[in-house]
Amino acid sequence: MAAEGGRAKPLAQSRMENFRKVRTSEEEMPLPFPDLPPDVVEMKVKEGSKIRNLMNFAMAQMELKGRRQIVFSGCGRAVTKTITCVEIMKRKLGGLHQVTKVRYKTVLEVWESQDPPAHGPAQNLTVHKNVPSICILLSRDPLDPNQTGYQPPEPRHEAGEDTLGCSSKGLKRPLPPPCEELLPKKLQVQVSDSPRDTGTTAGQQNP
Repeated sequence: MAAEGGRAKPLAQSRMENFRKVRTSEEEMPLPFPDLPPDVVEMKVKEGSKIRNLMNFAMAQMELKGRRQIVFSGCGRAVTKTITCVEIMKRKLGGLHQVTKVRYKTVLEVWESQDPPAHGPAQNLTVHKNVPSICILLSRDPLDPNQTGYQPPEPRHEAGEDTLGCSSKGLKRPLPPPCEELLPKKLQVQVSDSPRDTGTTAGQQNP
C-alpha cells in the first residue's frame, strides 16, 4: 500500500499514477442484427464526438440519400451519447422502428511509464478492459416485434419542439441484459520492456 495525505492507496493505483495513456483501441465486433443490408450506415459514437456533427451526417443519410436503416453504436462513456443521438433522430423523423442490443466489448489501453529507469528501456503496460457496449438499429421498415429489445415507432414531433434536450428517458423499456458469459472480467495487465513491444495477453493480440 502507498500512503498519501495519511490515507493508504492500493499498490496498483499508486503504480498507475506513474504512467500515462498513449493509445486506446476497441475490439472489432460484427453488428448484432441479422439481415442488415451490406451498405448499412453505422454511426460509431465516441466519448469526444460532437452530437451536432453526428446528427448532421446521420440525418443527411436518412433524408437526402433515402436510407431505410441506420445503426448507432458506442461503448463505455459514449453509451449515453449514443442513446441521445437515437432519441433525437426518432423525434425528428418519427415512425422509426427500433431494436436495442447491449453487450460487452474489449478495449485495449497502452500506458507509457513517465519515470523510466536510469538504465534500460522504459516500461509499458498493456491493459485489456471489458466495457459495456450498446448497438441501436433504427429502421423505416417494420422489424420483428417479438425480438428482444424491440420498440415500436413514436409519433413525429412538430417543428420547433426541443429535440436537443432529449436524453435516454425516451427508452421506455428496460435494456436487455447482456449475456452472462460477457459480464466484466478482471483487468488483464502485462508489463513490456520496450515502448514498441506492448505485449499481449493470452489469446489476444495487439491490433
